[in-house]
Amino acid sequence: MLAARASAARSASRLARNYASVVDTAGVKVAAVDNGEPTSAVTFLVKAGSRFESKPGVAHALKGFAYKSTNKRSFLGTVREAELYGGVLSTSLSREHLALSAEFLRGDESFFVDVLSSFVTSAKYTRHELDEYVAPVCEAESTTALANPATRALDLAHLLAFRAGLGSSPYTSPGAHVSVEDVKAFAKSVFTPGNIAVLGTGISSEKLQTLLAQSLGGLSSASAPTSAPSAYFGGETRVEAHGAPETVFIGFGAAGVPSAELAVLAAHLNPKPSVKWAQGLSPIAVKLPQGTSVQSVLLPYSDASLFGLLVQGPTTAAVKEAGKAAVTALKTAGEIQGEELKKAVAKAKFAAASSVDYRDGLAFALGAKALGSFASLDGTLSNLEKVEASAYSKATASLLKSKPTYVVVGDIKSLPYADELGL
Repeated sequence: MLAARASAARSASRLARNYASVVDTAGVKVAAVDNGEPTSAVTFLVKAGSRFESKPGVAHALKGFAYKSTNKRSFLGTVREAELYGGVLSTSLSREHLALSAEFLRGDESFFVDVLSSFVTSAKYTRHELDEYVAPVCEAESTTALANPATRALDLAHLLAFRAGLGSSPYTSPGAHVSVEDVKAFAKSVFTPGNIAVLGTGISSEKLQTLLAQSLGGLSSASAPTSAPSAYFGGETRVEAHGAPETVFIGFGAAGVPSAELAVLAAHLNPKPSVKWAQGLSPIAVKLPQGTSVQSVLLPYSDASLFGLLVQGPTTAAVKEAGKAAVTALKTAGEIQGEELKKAVAKAKFAAASSVDYRDGLAFALGAKALGSFASLDGTLSNLEKVEASAYSKATASLLKSKPTYVVVGDIKSLPYADELGL
């Protein structure tokens, strides 16, 4: 068993090294690997998340303008040509990054890299597209996302935990107004050299560099936006909601580079079993009422982390019982050592290594490294290997000394307050 674990760790390290080569081309960071896949993918990862936005909602609006009219193509022209090639264009937005991605058949990279580059260098940002396409889609995306009580709880938790910066939601708030001029100014500041990483799979680094050198000559020279260093605050809020699972988020935050000890803590408390249909041996799983769930949450950012337990259930009584079990397990989590600690470390290493099994996870891991946000997978696994009982216990105790971030979404009259769970 130990030999198998060592082999898996070495394989993960080799994978990390394969993706460790980052070069500068046309002022942007570029990294790619080609393992002979029948399809290729290219992602432009930009430090243009909501923490950097100049006005609430402008990052979401910029995402909505992706693949609309540019100096080379109309919105309809981009859609038609992408479909003729059989490719897929997509976008995603987080608190730190905007991702613009294209997946396509091998050999069609010239067209799709040009589509991505055209948006970054020559988008038109027309008023009619904002009114007719972008604003309605942003509103629909926000309404749909925040209708999910788990998403809403985590969104509120960020605001309580970090206030400005990481507290800024990637979803447009109701009634928020963003003009075309706002989007243009934000785009000019984020689409700059040094603020973009271009990541490729199923395409050679040399080919990708050649295409980018031809298409990225028009990048803005403006200064990239900055965000104040994150500080953790914490707090408590309650939001009335009906027709969805009763939801409670119990969280804590930490400023600074994400630590390996927090990843081990999240793995230790995670009640998801290793065997399907089994109950699992997590200290939380054995005490959960029927129909309730507890999810361990760890959201690492470039200069802070949000850790917590998301409790959901059909009734307020069940959620209260599950919440008490979660808090009790959290308070005693720092005492583990020996085999229990080794098991938690192994689970944390598996979670880290498996996160790069798919294109999206791999692109974000590599992009974050290229933009200087996180350590490589190799470094992450090495740090997890070095976690000792004393350091883990100290980190857990320090986390619990901070003010909790406590969010309730559901029947606010019956769901428990933080002190009723033992916080």
